[in-house]
Amino acid sequence: MTTGHRITIEPGDRHVRVVHGDRVLARSDRALVLKETGCPDRYYIPPEDVRLDLLTPSATRTHCPFKGTASYWSLPDAADLVWAYPDPKPEVAEIKDHLCFYDVDVR
Repeated sequence: MTTGHRITIEPGDRHVRVVHGDRVLARSDRALVLKETGCPDRYYIPPEDVRLDLLTPSATRTHCPFKGTASYWSLPDAADLVWAYPDPKPEVAEIKDHLCFYDVDVR
């Protein structure tokens, strides 16, 4: 990691729910919380807790020097709504294949 940049991953201790419009896209009590310098906390949800049947793979890919290359999924009215790291860097291996959404309801 670059000096001054830090990433920590820990098990979440709250219920996470993702809703878009009137659809619940994910519910989980097993999300991982990724805390990264300069970024909001992000909840990475196991794929078993996500309605993958509602999502369509996107051609979008982005690269993070700390986490690796992300793949994205979309809804018909929400492009690139969710992302995951199918082959993350070893330092963040716990998030492999977990999905992350921009808007999450945490209770």
